[in-house]
Amino acid sequence: MNEPLPPPETTSPAPAPPDPVTDPVPDQRLDRRAIRVWQLGEVVGWGGFLVLALPGLWAIDRFTGIPRLLVILATVVLVGFALASIVWVPTLRWRSWRYRVGEVEVDLERGYWTIVRTRIPMARIQHVDTTRSPLQRRYGLASVVLYTAAGANEIPALADGVAESVRQRIASLANTRADV
Repeated sequence: MNEPLPPPETTSPAPAPPDPVTDPVPDQRLDRRAIRVWQLGEVVGWGGFLVLALPGLWAIDRFTGIPRLLVILATVVLVGFALASIVWVPTLRWRSWRYRVGEVEVDLERGYWTIVRTRIPMARIQHVDTTRSPLQRRYGLASVVLYTAAGANEIPALADGVAESVRQRIASLANTRADV
């Protein structure tokens, strides 16, 4: 009747919050040529949109009773957004992107309005790819894509050689096969 009680279950303590002294922020930057690639991508995107939108604004001006000043204002705002997206946004995007490949995790930080920091444990990485769009190939760039059960994460726009070495390092640290 007097059986000894089983030992209490031990639970692991909650992980400590990151310490800015011992937990460095990512310090590796993307290749600067990423700015040009992203600018050209924006030109293509906005160009297609403006090819459709500007004739629509012309038709609104010509065939409706909307005051011409409002149509001109809408056109100026639309072209202004396009120019800002082409000229400034890629530079802001490049300035905000950082990454670090450590022994136990890959650390990504990006964002200029909302800063997003993603830490991917090496033990969770299932496989690693490099991808090259036509524009990236033209500029000698590649992206490294990390796949986990939760989805994919990308380090965009690295120089070809850097992307290959980052992919190989992550693959060896994550114990994944280096198939390409």
